[in-house]
Amino acid sequence: MTSRTPRGRRSLGLGIAVAALATAILLSILVGSHPVGPTDVWRALTRPDGSVTDLVVLDLRIPRTVAGLVVGVGLGVSGALIQGLTRNPLGDPGILGVDAGAALFVAIGVLLGARTPVQYLPFAFLGALVVTALVYVIGSAGRGGADPVRLTLAGVALAAVLSGITTAMMLLDPVTFRQLRGWNAGSFVERGFDVILPALPFVVAGVVIALFSARSLNALALGDDLASSLGTRLVSTRVLAVVAITLLAGAATAIAGPVGFVGLMVPHIARWIVGPDQRWIVAYSILIAPAVLLTSDVIGRVILWPSDVPVGIVTAFIGAPVLIHLVRRAKASAL
Repeated sequence: MTSRTPRGRRSLGLGIAVAALATAILLSILVGSHPVGPTDVWRALTRPDGSVTDLVVLDLRIPRTVAGLVVGVGLGVSGALIQGLTRNPLGDPGILGVDAGAALFVAIGVLLGARTPVQYLPFAFLGALVVTALVYVIGSAGRGGADPVRLTLAGVALAAVLSGITTAMMLLDPVTFRQLRGWNAGSFVERGFDVILPALPFVVAGVVIALFSARSLNALALGDDLASSLGTRLVSTRVLAVVAITLLAGAATAIAGPVGFVGLMVPHIARWIVGPDQRWIVAYSILIAPAVLLTSDVIGRVILWPSDVPVGIVTAFIGAPVLIHLVRRAKASAL
């Protein structure tokens, strides 16, 4: 993408992001095992008559699309915050173990009697908070503070351990297995407004906190000493960022289950468009992440049509090469 000025580049990127999101929303409503046309959607919205098409549009496609929007915002913005907070280009709720922590605590919640994604919310939030704090403490231990490599290694190791525990719980308890086998793959299937609306306020609150703390994260990128000299309150900035990450990743995971790599890819796309300013990265992630996630969900619907491939599997196939590219680029820049 070329433009003579940063403002022109941002404007062009904004137009492309809005167009991509609008296209993804339209495809998400139209495409599936029961194809519908734009006129069918308009009739279902304005003159519903209880037909099968109305049921598909109003009870399945629109809630699924809204779920993709909410989860996309949660994952994209939390990924941007993690990368800004840890100064780690590989930061992602999945890579740093946040998803695995939320999934483990949801499994514990199922053992305690939770049976719906609405009831998963408090457990997902608690798991996201505990793992985010634990990874940061482990990655910050020793000399040099929060080293990106240590943070990534701590997150990957902790995610592996927590995922193993979750899998063991699912295998040992039939109820947990039945409840979580679809949710644990990351999916929007049968996610209605009864699941989305309770989580929505937490995502909105997380986005507000993220936008508020983005300027301070810009200062953190300069290093703790220089950030302090510029008047940045390091502790409060980090606490706000962790709270926002917990709200965003916890709500997203509670709705859809663990969906990896969206929080890794999207901030890099936004950074390529707007540069290193965390304020713009967070703002553009709000648009780009839902577009990426809804597009992945549409791909999952058509790749093995008429069956659905969970969106978490599609994002893993897309995101894994991106992760490899970022790791290789980081190694090359270190030479």
